Amino acid sequence: MQNRQGHRKTVRHQEEERCVHELTFSCYQRLPLLTDVDRLTLLSEAVTRATERHQFDLLAFVWMPEHVHLLVLPRTEESRIPALLNAIKRPFSYRVKQLLIEQQSSLLDRLIIRQRPGVTTFRFWQEGGGYDRNLWTPNAILAAIDYIHMNPVRRGLAETTFAWRWSSARFYDDRYKEVDPALPRIDGVDNSVLE
Repeated sequence: MQNRQGHRKTVRHQEEERCVHELTFSCYQRLPLLTDVDRLTLLSEAVTRATERHQFDLLAFVWMPEHVHLLVLPRTEESRIPALLNAIKRPFSYRVKQLLIEQQSSLLDRLIIRQRPGVTTFRFWQEGGGYDRNLWTPNAILAAIDYIHMNPVRRGLAETTFAWRWSSARFYDDRYKEVDPALPRIDGVDNSVLE
C-alpha cells in the first residue's frame, strides 16, 4: 500500500522479550486464495518450519480464505517477527507458484504483477508487514485466542469454532484428541505467559 508521498506503508514490529505477538497478513488484493486444501496444507507446513527454525511457539492460528491470523511467542531474544514472516511467506509463495504452473492454472496470470516495464513478480501475499500487535496481559492473550478462533464463525464459514478445520480451536478442547496432520504443530499457551 502506498501513501500520498509514494512510500510503501510499513509495520513497525516491537520486539519485546516474552511478549506475545498477534500477527495478521492478507492475500494479494484480499483475494480468497486460501480455499484450496493443497495450499492450506502447504501454509501449515510453512508455518511449522518457520516457527521451529526461528524459535517461536505457535499459540493459536486460523487460515481464512483471504487472510491469516497467528499468535506467536518468541523463545529467544534472537527470535524476530520479520524473519518469521519472511520464512513463512517466501517458501510458501514459491511452492504455490510451482503448483499453479504444474496445474496450468489461470490464477497464475492474475498473480503475476508488473512491477515496472520489463519486470514482473509473482505476488501471493499483500505487500507490507501486515498487522502486528503486542499482547502483554493474560486477558489480552486469551481474548486474542478467542478472536482468532471466532473468525470463521463471525464470517458464516462455520457454525462453531470446532467445525472450522483450519484453526487451532480444537487444540484447546479436550474432546479433540486426534491431531490433524494437515495443521501446524501448536505449542499452546504456557502458564508462565498468563501470569
